[in-house]
Amino acid sequence: MSITDEELALTAAQAGAAVVHALYGASLARFEKSAGDFATAADVEAEKAILDVIRTARPDDGVTGEESGRAGPEGAERGWLVDPLCGTLNYAARNMLVGVNVALRVGSEVTAAACADPFAGEVFWTDGARAYVRRDGADEPLAPSSDSRLVDVNLDPPFPNEPDFRAVRLLAEAGFVERFRPRVVSTTLAVAWVAAGRRAAYVTDGHLRDSVHFAAGIALCRAAGCVVTGIHGQPLHTGVGGLVVAADQETHAALLELIDAQRRLGSPSVLPG
Repeated sequence: MSITDEELALTAAQAGAAVVHALYGASLARFEKSAGDFATAADVEAEKAILDVIRTARPDDGVTGEESGRAGPEGAERGWLVDPLCGTLNYAARNMLVGVNVALRVGSEVTAAACADPFAGEVFWTDGARAYVRRDGADEPLAPSSDSRLVDVNLDPPFPNEPDFRAVRLLAEAGFVERFRPRVVSTTLAVAWVAAGRRAAYVTDGHLRDSVHFAAGIALCRAAGCVVTGIHGQPLHTGVGGLVVAADQETHAALLELIDAQRRLGSPSVLPG
């Protein structure tokens, strides 16, 4: 029996999440990638599990895995983006805030995606038009909400737009703390939480086109009806890049105003306070 792309994304993410869950707390080999960055055996094994699922069902599709790189037919119209363990530093420190991301890009559009939480037993998924969370075999539509006032800010490098913009400076802005409550979970699972109404917004710098980390979460947020732009309100993946995803227009506008204030005032040599 054939499997739809969205069910394949969900099944692949679940396969990776099962590995991540099973290896949690074990003494794992580490593989250095760059200064301050590494993968663990769990990253590698989870990616293998995900790729096995995808290649069995879609042998002619291209795949880009965070750990194994690109594979498959050259110039394939369909390509899978795989982040087997988003939050490796959390995981290595025995912190359960991690996600498993799988997304399918067809041409220039992500048409199916899933983000699994290995420890909550949830998978957030989309067919490109609708977005759901699957829990205990049942699907519930995702509904963005700004009621929590929680805004996740990504503080991890790179920072291509400094000194004009640094996400960390939002945390010192009086206007930010008056309106929002900052959170830093250091995993793109938090992007899916915006789609699910568990975060009011998410902000990061960076050039995110075809990002194995962000593709799934962005697709979820778009399908759920969130406001999704670059850091200065421009169409995503244009201009200076970055990401502001918000549950509603009011939250999005407030964040853009705070971000624009950084650009107008310039980069302070020290944080105020």
